[in-house]
Amino acid sequence: MSRLRAAGVLAGFMGLTLPLMPVQALLLRVSQPAARRFPHWYHRKVCRILGIRLHIEGAVAKDTPVLLVSNHTSWLDIPVLSAVAPVSFVAKSEVGRWPFVSALARLQRTVFVDRTRRVAVGDTANEMAERLSQGDTLVLFAEGTSTDGNRVLPFKSSLFGAAKPSGKANAPAVPVVVQTVAIVYAHVHGIPLGRADRPLVGWYGDMDMQSHAWELLQAGPLDVVIRISPPVPLDAYAGRKELAEKTEAAVRENVVRTLRARPPGEPVALAATPKPATRTPLPRAATETFR
Repeated sequence: MSRLRAAGVLAGFMGLTLPLMPVQALLLRVSQPAARRFPHWYHRKVCRILGIRLHIEGAVAKDTPVLLVSNHTSWLDIPVLSAVAPVSFVAKSEVGRWPFVSALARLQRTVFVDRTRRVAVGDTANEMAERLSQGDTLVLFAEGTSTDGNRVLPFKSSLFGAAKPSGKANAPAVPVVVQTVAIVYAHVHGIPLGRADRPLVGWYGDMDMQSHAWELLQAGPLDVVIRISPPVPLDAYAGRKELAEKTEAAVRENVVRTLRARPPGEPVALAATPKPATRTPLPRAATETFR
């Protein structure tokens, strides 16, 4: 039965995606606003097909450029965050060479970063500043890699150089706000994911993407909690190091709070090992369910 589910989900995904890829390609030529919104609609459909139920606390700011700083657990983070709001991603240059995935990334106007070449990093900084000046919402996975979902790795301040440069040359031309996003995959088939179970969703290390995706599609519907912080002006941060430190602290607190099912306002010890999620039901008021 699990293999039949995975095959059905994969067929549904391809049946939706392949016909719509030329549509997005056309929108990129004729209407940038539509090309920005269309992937949001598309990924909401993808989440329904995959059986992903989104439980969203907070909201992404509208009508202003936004830098979304997020933890990174799985390839599923892409459809999940894209279903939350119209976004584009900042991704490592290797993604631009992955078969099929690279095509989808380019259609969603991904900004690719080649951290091995200083000249390329400067070009990326210019592109990010331009995109933010155009009013885009850019997602930055500040850990620089994905994890097993049980922890948040230290944020790399170098990744913030484009959004918060040391000089003014690459600074966005319009005011930008920063919001943090904490993503936690909490339940599969309604059963809480414990510490030992989260690698089912987490894609990290030298895991093969195809085999990991096939196993995950067999597992069943997923519940994911997304906690979005209120917007803070980019100018409120003194520099990229402060930006990295404060956003890391905010993301880590919300991830730990979600893993322990702690309510807002209750102190959490961030240095302690996260405990497995409990069976506490998710608040209905903060839940958006795709069925």
